[in-house]
Order: sequence, then C-alpha cells, then structure tokens
Amino acid sequence: METLTWILALTLATLRLATPLIFASMGGLISERSGIVNVALEGFMLMGAFAGAVVGYSFASAWAGWGAALIAGFAIGALYAFFVIELKADQIITGMAFNLLVMGLIPFITKILYSSTGSTPALLVEDRFTFEPLLLAVALVAAISFWMYRTRSGLWVLFAGEHPEALTASGVSVRKVRWAAVTLSGGLAAFGGASLSLFLASSYSPMMTGGRGFMALAALIFGKWKPVPALAACILFAFADAVQIRLQGVQVGGIEIPVQFVQILPYIVTIIALAGFIGKSRAPKALGHQ
Repeated sequence: METLTWILALTLATLRLATPLIFASMGGLISERSGIVNVALEGFMLMGAFAGAVVGYSFASAWAGWGAALIAGFAIGALYAFFVIELKADQIITGMAFNLLVMGLIPFITKILYSSTGSTPALLVEDRFTFEPLLLAVALVAAISFWMYRTRSGLWVLFAGEHPEALTASGVSVRKVRWAAVTLSGGLAAFGGASLSLFLASSYSPMMTGGRGFMALAALIFGKWKPVPALAACILFAFADAVQIRLQGVQVGGIEIPVQFVQILPYIVTIIALAGFIGKSRAPKALGHQ
C-alpha cells in the first residue's frame, strides 16, 4: 500500500512539474516551426511568472494573474519579434540578451513596487490554482496538434519554417506569419512562468524558473519539433525533477547523498537525452534564416 501511495504521489508530482515545461515548449514549438529560433523562453517565463504573481496578489485572483501573464508574454514576444524579424538581429544573441534583460529588469521593478529585490508577496492558499494549469497544458497540446496540421493558418506556420518561398508564392506574408507565431510564443511561455508562481508556488522569487526555459527548448528538440513527442519529453524531464526531490535526504549505506548531486539529476537527464537523440532530429529547414 505504501508503494502504491509513493507511485501515485510521484506521478502527480511529475505532472505538476511538467506543466510549466509543456507551456514553454509549445511556445517554442510555434516560434521555431515558423523559422524563428527562440532561446528567450527563459526570459519569457520569468516575465510571465512575475506579472502573474504581481497581478494575482493585487487582485487576490490567480485568474487575474494568468491574464496578466498572457498580456506580458504577448508584449515581450512582440518586442522579440521586432528585433529578429524587422531589425534582422541575430536570433540566438538576441534571445540571450532578452533573458539577461528580464533578469535585470524584474528586480528593478520589484524594488519600486515592494521596496525589495527579492520575492513578491505571497497569494493566499485559496487564491492559488489547484489543478487548472495542468488541464490547460494538456488541452493546449491537443489544440496545437490539431491546429498545426489541420488548419490553414497552422499550415502557414509550418511552411514559414520549411518552405517560406512557397508561402510567399501563394500570396501569404511570411513576415506576418512569423510575427504572429513569435508573439503567441511569448504568451504561451509566459503561461509556463505563471504556472510556477500561481500553481507550483504562491509568489515570484528571483530566478524561479531555474533553467526550465532551456529544458523546454531541449524537450522541443528531443521531441523533433512535434507537439506530442515534445510533451513526452517534458514529462520525462519532469519525472527526473520529481525523483530528485524525493531523493533529497536519502541515505545509501548510512551515508546521505549530497543534495547538490541530487539536484543536478534533471539536467543530467536533459544532457543525456540530447546527446543521444539530437543527431536524429531534423530542425525546420528555414529555422534561423532571415
């Protein structure tokens, strides 16, 4: 009975921890399938986590914070699109610059709002989400799978990343498709951040994403830029994260495993997954091409 309880708890923890990864990976999927490299997912998630926590606390409503995260994500996604599409800036360098920008901007705003560069005030337990983001994340994967392969606008995104010249020849603007895809990418990644501050926690804390934006990008690559395989990769990485949480404090032969070794388990799994499978993945042909 104890074993069954442990397995059930581990399963629920895995699904909860997978939620922010799913949102971020789906955001990255849409951007990269349109041909725009997006390494700014970490920054998008941080912005969503912060906006969600601030507005959620101010209105005592997780849903208000959820909406604020979406707006903030759209805004930063559109700004990123402006630099990489209109100004034709290097997409990888710009993405890393956006990550650094958000990391520096949030403490500045927090200082103005709360006279502190640390965490934001916590939401009450009854104001937090209980399971809603998890259901939304799963529904999102199903919706994107249908939209991307069964609708005209979804096929436009695919062609923008694979054969942009064919899309142009058909009279559809590749530029507009990519603008929409990158902006939407910002909103979905921000949902991933908001699920951290409104679902897994009750407030924003500095650097709370902990590299999840890059893990989501790894899941996207591991899943070969496809929705359902990317979902499976997110669950795999989340499982490793859930296991490391439960291994903290465990003793082997009377010796406690150093917590630092346990905490790197999800990242080791990510590296092994990419090292073993990235060679078999084929990125969209026009990915990163201006």
